Amino acid sequence: MKEIPIWEKSNLTLEEAAAYSGIGINKLRALSSREDCEFVLWVGTKRLIKRIKLDEYIEKSYSI
Repeated sequence: MKEIPIWEKSNLTLEEAAAYSGIGINKLRALSSREDCEFVLWVGTKRLIKRIKLDEYIEKSYSI
């Protein structure tokens, strides 16, 4: 099975998103637990991070 590079995936696990963005897993978990979070995708109880939306969120943010 061929592994897809992180920067080509549309949705990332918390671990992948932390490695990709440099933001800690606990901080990503706290941010994605908010009701108004636009970069989280829930698949049942599994939390996935929308990579492009996360990039947009980081671009707009001054501090996290």
